[in-house]
Amino acid sequence: MTSAPDAAISPPGTADTCPHGHAAPPPVPGTGRQDPLGPLDLFDEGFVRDPYPWLDRLRSDAPVHRDTATGLWLVSRYEDIRRVLLDPAAFRPDNAQHAVTPLGVPALRLLARAGFRLGPALANNATDSHPGLRRVVTRFFNARRVAASVPVVERIADELLTTVRAELDTTGHSDLFRAYAHTLPCRVMMELLGVEGLDAATLARWSDASLELFWGRPSPDRQLELALLVAEFHEWLTELVSDRTAPADSFVGALTRHRLPDGKPTDPQTAVSACFFVFIAGQSTTGQLISTVLRRALAEPGIWSRSAHEEGPAEEWVEEVLRREPPVTSWRRVTARPLELGGVELPAGAELLLMLMGSGSDPDVFDDPGQMLPGRANTRHHLAFGVGRHRCPGASLARTEAAVALRTAARRLPAVRLSPDAAQAPVLGLLSFRAPLRVPVEEPPRTP
Repeated sequence: MTSAPDAAISPPGTADTCPHGHAAPPPVPGTGRQDPLGPLDLFDEGFVRDPYPWLDRLRSDAPVHRDTATGLWLVSRYEDIRRVLLDPAAFRPDNAQHAVTPLGVPALRLLARAGFRLGPALANNATDSHPGLRRVVTRFFNARRVAASVPVVERIADELLTTVRAELDTTGHSDLFRAYAHTLPCRVMMELLGVEGLDAATLARWSDASLELFWGRPSPDRQLELALLVAEFHEWLTELVSDRTAPADSFVGALTRHRLPDGKPTDPQTAVSACFFVFIAGQSTTGQLISTVLRRALAEPGIWSRSAHEEGPAEEWVEEVLRREPPVTSWRRVTARPLELGGVELPAGAELLLMLMGSGSDPDVFDDPGQMLPGRANTRHHLAFGVGRHRCPGASLARTEAAVALRTAARRLPAVRLSPDAAQAPVLGLLSFRAPLRVPVEEPPRTP
């Protein structure tokens, strides 16, 4: 067993350069050989726009590879990722929400003044409090509630598409991310969880800022801007969970009345941490999924019209997008002890980055993985929502919202098409999150 593959791996392109013009990789110190993946930069524009050649190379030639820029071990094969997720004792979730870019002192001071701290609650919780907290959350996203939410999603989607329709009628153009995908899940979540007294745009702004601060590579000045928004978010959440008049059957009421393993009610810090995760996942990541679903459906011949007129295509398309291009592209774990993974010996405390996006294209699991094949037999075997005790509790709602969003848009906007500049639209490129930040569309002039 070795700690890295012995053979040098050329990045996509030529043996000595990558397709984005980077120079050949420098030797790994003390080894006399090149870094196997050379100039791989997880935040680079080229990687963000087209990560598949790199993910394929990782999976085939360096399935457990240490990224020198971040210090993370990149795990890219489906079975290795599944093994990690199913063994939380050996691969702990403690680092799941740590900032990937160290925060500067000014940003840390600003957060400290707001009392910001994310203790173990859901995604980062390996303690015995996790099962009970998860049950509280899961009750609000069970099959019955998700089925009952469909009319809510349809109503809000229809309201937002009325604005899109007006923009198209007036200017001939609109942006389905800004006007639709980004707002729909936030409004749905607030209504389903009984969140009142806050503008949806504000919650969306707080959520997006949190993702960029903890999963991005912001400059010191940008860190301060983001930390201010995250501090506001934390202060609002603290006030929210401190309201003991919240109905017992509301999300916040159920969470604050929940008893932890020691018999005490959930403390405010734990309740805030749980809300922080649920609100971000329910808003930002679901909006990213919808954005990708719409963008890819408009680019694929026949998907838009079939989603409007047939039962099932929208759901099948969402599942293929989750397999091939999920909004949550990776997730982190840390080894609890020295162990072997994918033929590589890892020390205790090794921080792993599970390449969820690449696992959906593993040819050992999915036939012809580079092709979008709605309705493939094993499409739900993907790991976009994780697996095991930390599997996303809102997976069913996210699937449903995305399918309803596609079906409703296709019915309301049957003639819409991507604008010519859609290929140049910006893409969110955080460590663990990726999606189109614009879905520019236009509509051909109507004939008299």
